[in-house]
Amino acid sequence: MEAVYKYYDTIDSTNLEAKRLAHAGAKNFTVVSAGEQTAGRGRSGHSWISPEGVSVATSMLIYPEGIAMDHLPRLTILAGVSVAEAVEELYDLATQIKWPNDVLIGGKKICGILTELEADKGVAENVVVGIGVNVHHRKEDFAPEIRDMATSLDLELGGARASRKAVVEAIWRHFLSHYQAFVRDGGQLGDILPVYNSRLINKNKRVRVIHQIKDFCGIALEMDPEGKLLIRRDDGTVTAVDSGEVHVRGLYGYV
Repeated sequence: MEAVYKYYDTIDSTNLEAKRLAHAGAKNFTVVSAGEQTAGRGRSGHSWISPEGVSVATSMLIYPEGIAMDHLPRLTILAGVSVAEAVEELYDLATQIKWPNDVLIGGKKICGILTELEADKGVAENVVVGIGVNVHHRKEDFAPEIRDMATSLDLELGGARASRKAVVEAIWRHFLSHYQAFVRDGGQLGDILPVYNSRLINKNKRVRVIHQIKDFCGIALEMDPEGKLLIRRDDGTVTAVDSGEVHVRGLYGYV
């Protein structure tokens, strides 16, 4: 498995461009990266701001042959671990993961991930995994409402300057290694599960599960093999929650 890289100075969205390339017959594992995104998107329809030259905005096109469609959302788990590993490989920084796929340093968000799937008649035609990493942002570059919850590689490095190019290449190298195992295991998380849970910042923390029917509180235990977060409710029962159905918040802050 080998990535094919395409770089754009400015683009609407690396995810959108990867989809356009898929429709044009681009190769498997084509990576789209950009110096600036004008219409980047995050989870739940939120925007992901990618100003010129300060962040990593990158997406990979995948043709997921042989993987059941209901297993493909697990690619966000592979992506989160890959970002964490890439950052730790390149820099002396410890990372955590907030379920399902926010990568944090010192409890502050540094990365967002959006995975999108196109299917026909119940069969996945392509998957695009999009990743945004804050690299050169200064504290004042973040909107006031997220300033205490977000950080960047440069901020965490305390004056040193990270390399956007090196981060992109390291992320996709780690991702393809995990993806190879994912395909071999038929879409199971396998060996990556303990790696993920070792970084899970929610683990053994009290959380509030925000559900469309009824919210509840409990202690987050770990992520299960299906990518669901196990919560021990206050009544002692354990519930597995799906990231497509709920949001999980710490009772005393972002995590």
